[in-house]
Amino acid sequence: MSGRHEVMRRLTLALSGLIGAMGVAAAAGASHGDSRNLGAIAAIGLAHGPALLALGLAGRGRLPAIAATLLAMGTIIFAGDLGMREWLGHSLFPGAAPLGGLGMIGGWLAIVLVGLAWNGPDRN
Repeated sequence: MSGRHEVMRRLTLALSGLIGAMGVAAAAGASHGDSRNLGAIAAIGLAHGPALLALGLAGRGRLPAIAATLLAMGTIIFAGDLGMREWLGHSLFPGAAPLGGLGMIGGWLAIVLVGLAWNGPDRN
């Protein structure tokens, strides 16, 4: 495995942990109040954290790296926008939520390509 792929794998694993922790923290916060934003952050974090974990553990090559990048960046932008709305009352930047959503959708579609192109764990 090249050094670049190893760095991407470690970054994906680290982001999976951070996004999963964000999801749990948001779920805890949502349980203490009536926040639609925190509930959405929890759902997004708890869905995408494990997906990133799987990509980090099994994914090798360009397509898994693209999928991980899209999922991670989309999740961070989308959840960041919801968090800004929750705590500061304004958006992260105009169009942040749709951009983050497109990133997440693109990440999942890239996973489709990973599945179609898969030749084994170390051959993508």
